[in-house]
Order: sequence, then structure tokens, then C-alpha cells
Amino acid sequence: MAATLPALESLYKKSAKRTWDVFAADADAGLKDDDDSARLRVAVKLRDEYAGYRDLPAALLSQQAPVGPARPKDPSRKLLTAGPSAPVDQTTSKALSLLHPTPQQKPSTFASQSKLSQALTLHKTTRTIKPTYHPPWKLVRVISGHLGWVRSVAVEPGNKWFATGAGDRVIKIWDLASGELKLSLTGHISTVRGLAVSNRHPYLFSCGEDKMVKCWDLEANKVIRHYHGHLSGVYSLSLHPTLDVLVTSGRDASARVWDMRTKAQIHVLAGHTATVADVKCQESDPQVITGSMDSTIRLWDLAAGKTLTTLTHHKKSVRALTIHPTEYTFASGSAGGNNIKKWKCPEGAFVFNFAGHNAIINTMSVNSEGVLFSGGDNGSISFWDWDSGQPFQNMEDIPQPGSLEAEAGLFCSTFDHTGTRLITGCADKTIKIYAEQSA
Repeated sequence: MAATLPALESLYKKSAKRTWDVFAADADAGLKDDDDSARLRVAVKLRDEYAGYRDLPAALLSQQAPVGPARPKDPSRKLLTAGPSAPVDQTTSKALSLLHPTPQQKPSTFASQSKLSQALTLHKTTRTIKPTYHPPWKLVRVISGHLGWVRSVAVEPGNKWFATGAGDRVIKIWDLASGELKLSLTGHISTVRGLAVSNRHPYLFSCGEDKMVKCWDLEANKVIRHYHGHLSGVYSLSLHPTLDVLVTSGRDASARVWDMRTKAQIHVLAGHTATVADVKCQESDPQVITGSMDSTIRLWDLAAGKTLTTLTHHKKSVRALTIHPTEYTFASGSAGGNNIKKWKCPEGAFVFNFAGHNAIINTMSVNSEGVLFSGGDNGSISFWDWDSGQPFQNMEDIPQPGSLEAEAGLFCSTFDHTGTRLITGCADKTIKIYAEQSA
């Protein structure tokens, strides 16, 4: 007959009793902590946590003004380190001084803390700016004529006409006041992705997915220069406001700087790891700003052809950039939440998010009155107050009759030079003009 095993609970109790007999036979000198070790343990822990805060640093002490008559120092008013139930005796203090010597506080640490406090205060005051009133915007004209998605738009300096480029490979010149077609320019063999009109020469510049960058003479209405060098489609171009310099960017993950007259390639701005979707030039540093599908923005030193700063705040592709015409600021747009961000030049300091336009932002424009326009891939439209970051109007792009519902998207936009008309290029192959409503 097999022997029955004892109950597990009795074995557990027996084992616990034997363990207690072996390791805690002497109750006074066993596992029980004595008072000295308990005090030491608490003191060391407190020292680790609060060593840097026992005394004020010299930088802060100098700012403290005496309040009332001077009083003699009371040793009992020191910062408590070991708690009221565990006073630190001389032995413990000596042990602590050996374990953790008092660190010397550096003034730079407090300088950086004060700078951080100033930055946070500035950020808070920036966000609480009262929004400026802006009149609402209204769709006033729809222009048809292109046979493909309208991907680029530019207004000439005289504000009399504007040019558009589309997936039908044609550049069209339109009268701004009447919306009538004035001229069609052919020469590209793929989608025209970028346009710019020089304010110093009678030139129109265009770029496209055919790797071509062209300079059109507007007096003869023909191409007079080609800029060869891009290895893939060219998605954006920008003219420098004061120099005879043209900057282009595209799918080869680079931006290229060209001498407008000699067609020479001055710099290859390399550093991005994906398509450079947009590029902007301005007169002061940074003179070139690029936004890429690697989710970064780079500020470039135009003279050296090198990166000054890389901004990594965006989580997804940066598809759109816009520079304020009078302030020293710019904005960038991507996809996802908090996808429109405002930045301050020249260092690229982050200012705040324009929060609320949850779409893939394809295009943005800002006028001198502080109205920021953002257009989404899904046809959503938002108008923002530039100073406060508050939206004051939301709209939807309505596809024209005969278009698919999915063709409610915006690809390009620009304000005219008065800032009172907005021209957009859309996926339904139309150009839509919005105007500021009078009070």
C-alpha cells in the first residue's frame, strides 16, 4: 500500500520554521534592522534625491532680498534630510559625506533653466494672443480649360495675369480680372509641377516630372534656356528675390541652385533622404528652406551650400512651405495631427502648431494681412489667423459636375499681390478663385 504524502501547507510551515531557526535564531542580531542602519539607509536615499536642493545656489542667493531685521542663524532651521523620527548624527553625516560629496552648482545650469523659463513664458504669451478679425472668404470664380490635375500656379509681379501648369503638360496664361485664357505654352512632356515668374526679368520658369527645368522668354513666348542636372522628376522651384539664382527640388532627394543666366549648377543641396517636395527662397538667412518627404525641413546656407539647421518636428512627409511676405517667419504642412507648424527665422525656432486641419496638406499660402490658407488632399480648406494660430473659416472644395467625388483635392495655391484674391489649383482640373468678402 502506497504511503500518502503530507499536506503541502504543513510542509510549507515546517520549511518556514526551519528557515527562521537558521537565519533568525538571535532575534536581537537577526534580520531586524538596528536604528543606525535604518537612519543611514533613509539618509542616503534622501541625499540621492535632494542633494542639489539643500542650499540655494549663489546665483539665486544674490537675488534674495533680506526681509525684516537680520536674525541669528538657528542650526535647527536647516533643511531636514532624514525626517523627524530619524535625526542624522555625526557618524551618519560623515558616512554620507564619504558616499556622496556635495556637488558644486554650476551657474550655466541655472542660466539654462532661466532661459527655459523665459521660452515657456514666451510660448504661453504667444499662444494667448487675441486673434485678429479677418473677413470671410468666398468662391467667386471657377475656371476650366486644363485636361489634367492643376499642379502649379504663379502670379506675375504686375498682378495682371497668372500662369498655371497641369497634368496635361501645358502651361496656360490667364487674365486675373476676367479669367480668360490668354496663351498656352507647350514644351513639357510630363506634368508641370512648378512655376515662378521673375519680378526682375521678363522670364517664366517651369519644372516638371520630365526632369526638365525651363526658362521661358515672355516677350517671344518660347523657351530660351534649359537647366540640366536633376536625375528624376522636379517637383518645385523658387526664384531668389534679389539674386539671379533659381533653386529647384525633386524626387532625387536634392535641391539644386542654378545661375539663371549661365545655366551653371552652383550647388547641389544634398542631405535629404527622400523626395524634396517644396523649396522656398527669401532674401535673408536662411535664404533657402526645403521640405521633404523624409519628414524633415532643412534651412540652408546658400553661400556655402550646406545645411544650417534640420527641423525634425514633423512625423510625416512635409509637402508644403510658405513664407510670410513681411514677417521673418514661415510655416510648413504635412499629414496627421498638429500637421501645420509655424517657425521663426533665422534659427528655425518652433513657434506653435496650427491645430485642427486633419488632412494631408498639399499647399499653403499666406498674405501680408496675416491670413494663412491651407488646402488638403481630401478637398478640405482652412483659413487661419497667422498671429494666434486660430482658424476662422473652414470650407470644402466642391468637385465640378462631371468629376469624381474623389477629385475634391487641392494641389497648389497662391494669393495675388494685393492679398485679396486666392487662386487654387484642383484635382477636378479647374482653377478656383476665392475673394475676401467686403464688410
